[in-house]
Amino acid sequence: MEDLGRLLSNYSYTDVTATKKDVVDCLKQYKALAYRVEEYTFNDGSVKQLLNLKGTIPVRYKGNTYHIPVAIWLLDTHPRYAPLCYVQPTSDMHIKVSMYVDHNGKIYLPYLHDWNPAQSDLLGLIQVMIVTFGEYPPVYSKPKTAAKPEVMPQQQQTPYPTQSFMPQPPTSTQSPYCPYPQQQQQFPPYPAAAGAGYGGYGQPSGAGASYPPYMPPGMPAAGGYNTGYNPSAQGTGTITEEHIKASLVSAVEDKLKRRIQEKVNQCQAEIQTLKRTQQELNEGQSKINDIIGRLERDEQELTKSIAVLTDKEQELERALESLEKVDGIDVDEAVTTTAPLYKQLLNAYAEEAAIEDAVYFMGEALRSGVIDLEVFLKHVRQLSRKQFMLRALMQKCRQKAGFSA
Repeated sequence: MEDLGRLLSNYSYTDVTATKKDVVDCLKQYKALAYRVEEYTFNDGSVKQLLNLKGTIPVRYKGNTYHIPVAIWLLDTHPRYAPLCYVQPTSDMHIKVSMYVDHNGKIYLPYLHDWNPAQSDLLGLIQVMIVTFGEYPPVYSKPKTAAKPEVMPQQQQTPYPTQSFMPQPPTSTQSPYCPYPQQQQQFPPYPAAAGAGYGGYGQPSGAGASYPPYMPPGMPAAGGYNTGYNPSAQGTGTITEEHIKASLVSAVEDKLKRRIQEKVNQCQAEIQTLKRTQQELNEGQSKINDIIGRLERDEQELTKSIAVLTDKEQELERALESLEKVDGIDVDEAVTTTAPLYKQLLNAYAEEAAIEDAVYFMGEALRSGVIDLEVFLKHVRQLSRKQFMLRALMQKCRQKAGFSA
């Protein structure tokens, strides 16, 4: 499924991870579905490349299983907005118009109307389709003429499994398929008892659940239903001016609603993009302000350091000028201390260093034969004793002055 993720990324899907997971879960459950990217034409004439889940879903009707061909188009904002669903009949099928399917095959469901990105997914949508189509089949078979019966070869491959759709009621020229209500039959009112279902949508009758109440002609239809469907027009077989007028009004109203909804969805997507951009800009502004604050503090510290360095440089220049004016320098007066304790420490250190040098040169004199061993030992003993006392004095001075040992 790595190709699916790459495909979604190539076609600018906003949430590739969620869309991929939704599609993969759906394909694992329903093997007859497959995905591909195809062109989808919107009502305003614009064309866009969208992911299309196409295939059949199994529907139970009166004890038999039929495979209904559907197409589910995923918008590039999936799963934020609901997909676009269609029934796609084969050449030997007719669309049965109802409050859930219009004459173009577009599917209207409360599950789609009340789509919630946090709770709705493709699996739940297909399950609602299966339950709905089990009560109100979206297709029926075309009647076969007696003069030219179509005999399918036994080995011929059909696009869908044999008898994958709901046949029409048998006539004298038809073979006895599973009975199915005629197209002119009106839909009875739904039971009013409430029950649980898929995402607030009812189970088939007899399962203890309910469907949304059926709206009689003239009453405003609830959201998520085919507003152009009028069951009363199917009973007489006569089309009047009122029917034509109501059909035109409902078609224009449906088209306007779809265009307004698409415009609202587009504006909401742009608003979300602008909000994310604003948030990123605000975060960037905070980071830039922090960087500017650190740079200003560093600039102030550098200015202070430059001022101190300039003062020290001027002080050194004055000291050099004063030294150049002095003819001779007394070594003993070259180094001065600020306190008597420091002077005592300095003198002890200088004397101890002189004793160390004296011991070194006495050793050289002994090696050269200038002095004998007895003289060397005598003077070294005296100097070592004095050096020990000086070191003890320096240690005490350092403790007194608070220096580290």
